[in-house]
Amino acid sequence: ERVFCNLLENTAKYAPQGTILIAARVVGDLIEVGVADEGPGLPPNLKDRVFDSFERGSQSGAGVGLGLAICRAIIEVHGGSIRAELRPGGGTCMVFTLPLGTPPVLEDETGE
Repeated sequence: ERVFCNLLENTAKYAPQGTILIAARVVGDLIEVGVADEGPGLPPNLKDRVFDSFERGSQSGAGVGLGLAICRAIIEVHGGSIRAELRPGGGTCMVFTLPLGTPPVLEDETGE
């Protein structure tokens, strides 16, 4: 849930016009989810650094650059990965994968 919120907030901030596309597919034993926008896209030098803590794009306004770093931490803790892709027609697609199966149960979800 937090990953989706962060990705959608970033899309609304950096690509406020146009369509947001969310797509998912099964790839082997993983689910792959993409959140794509029609914004200006990432500068090529940021594509690999955008998930680093305190990294912010040149068009960024408010924020300290932790949203995508938090996404990466959450996804990696659950055995997945996340990456940024530049869309051919413009825009960015954030793609994450997670293993299929039953997600772990957190203690406070069980009422203990």
